[in-house]
Amino acid sequence: MRLLLDSFWRAVAYCMLPRVIVLSLLPLGLMVVLAAGLGYFYWDSAVTWTRGALDAWPLLSSFWAWIGRLFSGDVTFALASLVVVFAATPLIVVVCLLIVAGFMAPALTKLVGERRFPSLEQKKGASFFGSVARSLGVTILALIALVVSMPLWLIPPLVLILPPLIWGWLTYRVMSFDALAEHASPEERAALLRAHRLPLLCIGVLCGYLGAAPSIVWASGLLFAAAFFVLVPIAIWIYTLVFAFSALWFAHYCLDALARLRAQRAVAEASAANGTTPALEAEEASKAALSQWGSP
Repeated sequence: MRLLLDSFWRAVAYCMLPRVIVLSLLPLGLMVVLAAGLGYFYWDSAVTWTRGALDAWPLLSSFWAWIGRLFSGDVTFALASLVVVFAATPLIVVVCLLIVAGFMAPALTKLVGERRFPSLEQKKGASFFGSVARSLGVTILALIALVVSMPLWLIPPLVLILPPLIWGWLTYRVMSFDALAEHASPEERAALLRAHRLPLLCIGVLCGYLGAAPSIVWASGLLFAAAFFVLVPIAIWIYTLVFAFSALWFAHYCLDALARLRAQRAVAEASAANGTTPALEAEEASKAALSQWGSP
């Protein structure tokens, strides 16, 4: 519990660092660049195609004529433009978040390692492609679990429990692996994930509930439609900040646990070599580890 709470407040503190704030704003900048590029090359053709599709609906032709008598100007052109914006925005957001997330988690883990664990040996226990393959595998399993459990969502309490548990398990499996990919050996990573399974799952579930916060923005109904261009950037920034906080929480917890594991093993090896009683030495090594890794 102490390690869980300690890593939590450290993750909160790290979210206020300028580097983390800049990383959390990257999706907004990338979204602006991507939207401007797509708009420059495809805006006219997309609006023209959408307008043709709207005009092709016989049942709505009388409605467009009635709207045209109430308002001056080309109503179908304005509506087609809105349809293109509302349809393209989710795709642009998802692409930007995936691109940034792929670079953010390693960068944040590196930040924690450089600032708090500079002397912690990097054993390179996992490759980049191995991490990607594992992430894809557990993501597919999580999606299958979500689809299979959907009938149970009709039971009111379960809809608030099952999806966060599944997403929490996915977050725990992916982020704990990535947090240890550079520093831990495969044997150390397996030992830590086995020993700290429950706390890491709790972190994943809590981060899953935090990730539902932007849903309040999306579900704000008419307010969201009226302030679309203001609420979308806010929701994206919240998503990215929650992701950054989750990566930092896992990085602090996993690297701290790895440092303690190596300290304990070093004491055990030294005790076995010297033939001394390991209890007192283990206590002293634990205190030394606390003081060594207690700095930001």
